[in-house]
Amino acid sequence: MRTRTLLSIMGSNSASETAGKPIRCQAAVCRKAGEPLIIEEIEVAPPTSWEVRIKILCTSLCHSDVTFWKLSAGPVSAFPRILGHEAAGVVESVGENVEEVKEGDIVIPVFQRNCGECRDCKCPKGNICSKFPEDFYCGMPRDGSSRFKDKNGEKLYHTLCVSSFTEYTVVDVTHVVKMNPDFPIDKASLLSCGVSTGLGAAWRVADIEEGSTVAIFGLGAVGLAVVQGAKLRGAAKIIGVDLNPEKIEIGKKFGLTDFINPTTCGEKSTSQIIKEMTDGGADYCFECIGLASLMQEAFTSSRKGTGKTVILGIEMHGTPLSINPYELAAGKTITGSMFGGVKAKVDIPIFANQYLNNDLNLEGFITHEGNFEDINKAFDLLEAGKTLRCIIWMGK
Repeated sequence: MRTRTLLSIMGSNSASETAGKPIRCQAAVCRKAGEPLIIEEIEVAPPTSWEVRIKILCTSLCHSDVTFWKLSAGPVSAFPRILGHEAAGVVESVGENVEEVKEGDIVIPVFQRNCGECRDCKCPKGNICSKFPEDFYCGMPRDGSSRFKDKNGEKLYHTLCVSSFTEYTVVDVTHVVKMNPDFPIDKASLLSCGVSTGLGAAWRVADIEEGSTVAIFGLGAVGLAVVQGAKLRGAAKIIGVDLNPEKIEIGKKFGLTDFINPTTCGEKSTSQIIKEMTDGGADYCFECIGLASLMQEAFTSSRKGTGKTVILGIEMHGTPLSINPYELAAGKTITGSMFGGVKAKVDIPIFANQYLNNDLNLEGFITHEGNFEDINKAFDLLEAGKTLRCIIWMGK
């Protein structure tokens, strides 16, 4: 496994010869929903005001990328497009009005913007940024336009304001987090989405207390990050729920104390077993898959009166969630969360320091690595449930 710092990859920085000019580079383009990505030459425009052009050094694959890859209809479905939103890289150039980063800085792009100036960014309760009137999932956030063209001059759409499956990308400065140049590049990529989501959910959204009982539904990268976050917060019992029995040993490495496979529960429901294990229900439940039925089971598994359920998975099938109002009246709560409540520019540096202080296990999330031309193999591995995170190195 190639654990390298960003400085060891880039060496010393010099004045950019490409600043202000279009760059022709390689990108993995998705031309039709569900079809293999095609590595082809594209043109990346220079950054305009408030924008940053980033040379991507490595990127990783998240389940959300698979969702957007398969999405053939709806307002956020647009093809051809460049997927990807977990990555780390170096600033190649910046547009006007950009002051917080400069050429040569090490950064990670994040899909959840954080301007630090609007009313919502200044509010300690959440992490939704209202800098712009609406979200552009297929273009730049300020105007919805594209910075990508294919070799024929045709527009390529963006994904989640990041689009990291390309050697160069352009990102609004509100979607950029500056990193310590000594931080390992592959670990930096992990913090740009999934791992930070799980850690933030345990810390910011749930605010787990020492001695609490916790149940996590779905032990992918996000779920395992919740496990680790719960351990760091001092939870006494951390129960993982997953159909894959291999997640037992994997989960233990992050702090899992108990495991439930719903297919081996016999006549009992998962919620019944959790209530038996926790003397009435878990203090905190987390749904990390995105299924309404599982959200319901998580809520049912939480403790009457004080139980809190945090929804991290996004229900993409349009299935409504039905909650018993009597359980709500009794004091149980349920809340949604985007990016684990993390304010990117504030919280990700904290996670990075926790790793440097040996408090976080980030190595355990990296199960595969490959070169850029292997990116379709990463999709296959993730769909088969055989990987947590596959790091794709842009340079051989």
